[in-house]
Amino acid sequence: MSHTLHPMRKARLQRSELAVPASNPAMIDKAADGPADYVFLDLEDAIAPSEKVQARKNAIQALNDIDWRAKGKTVSVRINGLDTHYMYRDVVDVMEQAGDKVDTLLVPKVAVTGDLYMVEAMVNQIEQAKGFTTRVGLEALIETALGMANVEAIAQFGGRLEALHFGVADFAASMRARTTNIGGLNPHYPGDQWHASISRMVVACRAYGLRAIDGPFGDFSDPEGYKDGARRAAALGCEGKWAIHPSQIALANEVFSPPEAEVTRARRIIEELRKAEAQGKGAAQLDGRMIDAASERMAMNVLVLADAIAAK
Repeated sequence: MSHTLHPMRKARLQRSELAVPASNPAMIDKAADGPADYVFLDLEDAIAPSEKVQARKNAIQALNDIDWRAKGKTVSVRINGLDTHYMYRDVVDVMEQAGDKVDTLLVPKVAVTGDLYMVEAMVNQIEQAKGFTTRVGLEALIETALGMANVEAIAQFGGRLEALHFGVADFAASMRARTTNIGGLNPHYPGDQWHASISRMVVACRAYGLRAIDGPFGDFSDPEGYKDGARRAAALGCEGKWAIHPSQIALANEVFSPPEAEVTRARRIIEELRKAEAQGKGAAQLDGRMIDAASERMAMNVLVLADAIAAK
């Protein structure tokens, strides 16, 4: 193991992340009582320009009126992009009026570290001015070619950054990919065309202590397609996925929760290695297979997640 290590900056249970347009208060109320681990109130793509101001007001009211933490939810706000005139007011109003209630701000279309620096500087000053003792985290959406080209540098940005998300739809547009399918497989591509991009983002996350989250799957009438996409993301190291419809929440929770048999095996791995350690051995056998320190690290990943789910 290298002497240079970047531990996890902030652990949060994020198997399912429900996107909720802040223009719809009824949907916000339902989301608060639903089964998603994470909810983000959207001020960006799901909101028409004429609704931006009211959506921002709705989000602030929901942050103040609903006890999200008591409901077992992490609550985030997706602000508008830095290339719009809505962004600065999103940050100022949300932070000044509800900065002690929101857990993270989700920054869209992050392309360079300066994008995060700008938001962080604003958040720092507002928290100091308001005397908030809570600390709002930042999450970055990687959804442009420039963002992916700079993903390693973005992941190294310090301060409040906690997670990177893969925004497949805008990324496809930025790459001029021949598809209009959001998150599904392209019949003209022999495999998963987003595999390399998601893998690159996940490597950057794991190298620098960030959570890695997969983005949307557009066809909410195709639960098996959603689960297939979630399984592929999980296999690459993502720990959660967006839900753009409430029906997708249970699917994400299922895929990103370790099955009981997997948890049991992880506990057995730890037990057998402890027995081996007591005998002065660095490796052991379990069900005819060799297990060692690397097996322990993989098993601990399973157990930490299982404990987090149980605590929720």
